[in-house]
Amino acid sequence: MNEKNGVANLLDALNDRAAAASPVNFWLRDDDAVEPTAHLDTLLALTSQYAIPLTLAVIPAHTGPELVERLKLTKQVSVAVHGWSHTNYAGVDEKKQELGNHRLLSDTLAELERGFTKLSELHASRFVPLLVPPWNRVSPEIVEQLGSLGFDGLSTFGDEQPTPIASVNSQVDIIDWRGTRGGRSIDDLADEIAGHLQRGRSSVGILAHHLVHDLNAWQFLEQLFESTSSHPGASWTS
Repeated sequence: MNEKNGVANLLDALNDRAAAASPVNFWLRDDDAVEPTAHLDTLLALTSQYAIPLTLAVIPAHTGPELVERLKLTKQVSVAVHGWSHTNYAGVDEKKQELGNHRLLSDTLAELERGFTKLSELHASRFVPLLVPPWNRVSPEIVEQLGSLGFDGLSTFGDEQPTPIASVNSQVDIIDWRGTRGGRSIDDLADEIAGHLQRGRSSVGILAHHLVHDLNAWQFLEQLFESTSSHPGASWTS
């Protein structure tokens, strides 16, 4: 007997969660937004089609009114703070990091405060006080100060860790960063999500990067939205 493919496994896991009256809560984060692009239009059209709430992690230093005007045409889109300029300050032998200990803490915090203010003023009611660190990395010293800057939440990648403010991480990255740098296999992604459901996670964060999406990435998102948007074993939240 052939093993089921990933999509079938995901549907089985969703059915199990529905039967147990314990639906999984999905949320969608997309990083590196700056301005309107054809890829952003595709993402917004897709999320609108299936009524999927979207959190855009916007790079404050490089964005402006053009993105504000584009988002006025959409619903269910929130804007979070994606660092300040998405600049790497780590050494050549280190993993990339903007929000590390490579500069004076006061300088980094000042930039984050500037980014918070800029996006909250530009996007008003769409703005959420959530920090999404570039490359999903941030030093503990900076995390300790986020509440004083007005942040209520922190979103990185992987299992949530204890933090002074709410931790709302993503767990499934749809991009194959170490290989093709395009969308990962649909079956592999579906299997990964099914595993989270089978292990009893109450929520699963999906991480996208619209600027580098290829056909694989778009097809996966459409399949995921189609499979889950009206399934009793799943719900989507902002």
